[in-house]
Amino acid sequence: MAKTHVKQGDEVVVLTGKEKGKRGKILELRPSKNRAVVEGLMMIKRHMKKSEENPEGQIAEREGSIHISNLMLASKFDERQSRKN
Repeated sequence: MAKTHVKQGDEVVVLTGKEKGKRGKILELRPSKNRAVVEGLMMIKRHMKKSEENPEGQIAEREGSIHISNLMLASKFDERQSRKN
């Protein structure tokens, strides 16, 4: 398991991809795959079978994972942006 530059609970900014520029809090780290689940980003749809809780079935939305290399701590990002301007 490699050491990462982010940890659970950190606020991060996405640097690349379709969610570029968006911020969120890390909910879960998956170090074996070098990925993180960020609150409110990379939403995916999950089709649920019919069950007692969902008699009609359901399409649930939840967060997908983002590769750690595409994330930067929000504090470092803000510092970098202030230096640029």
